[in-house]
Amino acid sequence: DAANPRTRCRAIPTGQVSIAAASALVVAAGALLVAAAYMLNPLAFALSPVALVVVLSYSYSKRFTSLSHLWLGLCLGIAPVGAWIAVRGRIELASIVLSAAVMLWTAGFDIIYSLQDVEFDRRMGLFSLPARLGPAQALAVSRVFHAVMIGLLACFGLKTGLDAAYYVGVAVVAAFLVYEQSLVSPRDLSKVNTAFFTLNGFVSIGLLAFVAVDVFLC
Repeated sequence: DAANPRTRCRAIPTGQVSIAAASALVVAAGALLVAAAYMLNPLAFALSPVALVVVLSYSYSKRFTSLSHLWLGLCLGIAPVGAWIAVRGRIELASIVLSAAVMLWTAGFDIIYSLQDVEFDRRMGLFSLPARLGPAQALAVSRVFHAVMIGLLACFGLKTGLDAAYYVGVAVVAAFLVYEQSLVSPRDLSKVNTAFFTLNGFVSIGLLAFVAVDVFLC
């Protein structure tokens, strides 16, 4: 982060947060996660170290694989399975489908975000799809990921017996993602932050709203 002009103003590179303080927070949060998992059920406790390894190893993935976007996607994608285990005490196919959708959604928007760092990544020997394939082909991969994500959300609705309101929500999410993809091109990265931050907030909150309507009002 300190070497990248885009990120050198973040809290740790600027010294606003010390490495010791950040490390202590990570250790405390990890311990809290394991303790909370222990209080839930045996499967949650047994898998809590796996979750920690996945999340803590992401930062190193850009040093050896251009699929680091999927690694980040996995970090977020394990949340639905984790929540399912917390409530039901087991892993079911529906939770895996939802986790896969989250993984591809995240990987897709992370590709968009990493377009800003193509030259830096190449210069520093870091791996990303934009650095490896070029912005145009990387954006094509991002769009494929988001298209498959919509299909997985539809499959999740079928697996869980959700009704019409949910599918309206999926259609709204699809519209947001189409708009998100339209904001960015290899020649114009000026709206990356809008695509990455603003629209993905609408995606997550919007889907939650329609699921709530489907579950509680329909």
